[in-house]
Amino acid sequence: MKVTFPHMGNTHIPIKALLHKLKLEVIPPPPVTKRTLELGIKYSPEYACMPLKINVGNFIEAIEKGANTVVMAGGWGPCRFGYYAQVERDILHDLGYKFDMVVLEAPDFKFSELFNQVRSLAKNVSLYEGLKAVNFAWHKLNAVEVLEKKLEYLLPRVINKREIEKIYDEGLITIDKCDSKIELKSIVNEYMNKMEGLSLNNAQILKIGLIGEIYTILEPSTNYDIIRHLGRLNVEITRSIYTSDWVNDHLLGSKIKKSNRKHILTAANPYLDYWVGGHGWETIGFAVDFAQRGFNGLIQIGPLTCMPEIVAHQILGRVSNEENIPTMTLYFDEHSGQAGISTRIEAFVDMLKRKNFACTNEYVEKGVVNCSIT
Repeated sequence: MKVTFPHMGNTHIPIKALLHKLKLEVIPPPPVTKRTLELGIKYSPEYACMPLKINVGNFIEAIEKGANTVVMAGGWGPCRFGYYAQVERDILHDLGYKFDMVVLEAPDFKFSELFNQVRSLAKNVSLYEGLKAVNFAWHKLNAVEVLEKKLEYLLPRVINKREIEKIYDEGLITIDKCDSKIELKSIVNEYMNKMEGLSLNNAQILKIGLIGEIYTILEPSTNYDIIRHLGRLNVEITRSIYTSDWVNDHLLGSKIKKSNRKHILTAANPYLDYWVGGHGWETIGFAVDFAQRGFNGLIQIGPLTCMPEIVAHQILGRVSNEENIPTMTLYFDEHSGQAGISTRIEAFVDMLKRKNFACTNEYVEKGVVNCSIT
């Protein structure tokens, strides 16, 4: 059995570790490239959202490298993600590709069910070995996110932005190769120290909350690497979704680490008090939370035609007005252009800088007391 899976940001690192520890031969999908998307566009329905098209391209490229088993997540509710696995399987079978697809359903708070599904892939692995594999993958996931969050914080603050990105990329590669928890801790400390050792600038730092659909937030190829782009503009990004939080909240019953999910949904209630599929409810909750924490602005991102994010988008205008926080929404598909997206992002950041500057003591002393821009 040669196993592959979808590419989504840096999640390939812990997923590959998990499957290796389950004694499976793993063929990770190559990083998402122009060819990946072109393959997905060519063979997927035109109206399908961008993540499905990328998944199709992922699987074709992995099968070309020898994969014969595709592991795909299942889903439920209004979001079309619940149909991805079946649609992708039928597309690839119609193209003549021979493979097996294993769909892992992720029932809330029932980790035992998901664990049994994962373990069924590796029939020669004991229960103890399976638990060790999950534990190691969890530690790898957290190691990756420590570096991700450190980059989000430091990239806008360091002078040499290319250097910190280089250190970060090297850190991810080293974490990916690591095979023990002891070594993993040492690697994280090493690269954290390297990142923290860089000289800082004196630039004005804006804080923007990045909210929206999970795949578009986590996979840089779908959003033109928006986090790094904003970091280079001296903007600190905080995401509404980190993979470890999703795993903790939806698979582990919030038992591994403290969860803020209840707080986020409570924050959303004055504007949206029910689940609309995907991450639409959380998008509104985090928008309110970020506003109340004093963020300078919000950027909502998602694939074009994403219903949950369209619902959230209709409500964000009210959130912006009542919570006094500027918002911008960006939808992505294969027709999106780097130049157009960059122009919109830079214009939004420029507006936030002017708003922030207008609220300084200098302007207040001049009589400019109403400094709100929505």
